[in-house]
Amino acid sequence: MTVLLDTHVWLWWLTGAGSLSAAERRALDATAQHRPPAISAISLWEAQMLVAKGRLRPAESFASWIEQMAAPDVVSLLPIDVALIQVLHELPAEFHGDPADRIIVATARALALPLATHDARLRRSRAVRLWKP
Repeated sequence: MTVLLDTHVWLWWLTGAGSLSAAERRALDATAQHRPPAISAISLWEAQMLVAKGRLRPAESFASWIEQMAAPDVVSLLPIDVALIQVLHELPAEFHGDPADRIIVATARALALPLATHDARLRRSRAVRLWKP
């Protein structure tokens, strides 16, 4: 079994930035040795938006950087497909207003994957099983 990374966890893990604990980083590194952790396709869009807004500044070109960040030996990229949209439709409207977070949670639920996130709202929601390193 693998783990689904929320966008910020994926970026923190691979860039070394952010608030991952040493235990979380070690656990993700160990997991990746056996099977790459997963990200939702929507995380690619979120990363692009962060770069476009200047909140994230890759050292190389965006094209090179995003290819490295999403390489198949680094992460498993999960598509937005019909099964995911069906699960997304079942989430209560009041669950969360952010479309990307809704898609990420629906992805975790559709594939029965634990979600690695630091998002307090998602963690409190109990809408998804959380990853524990």
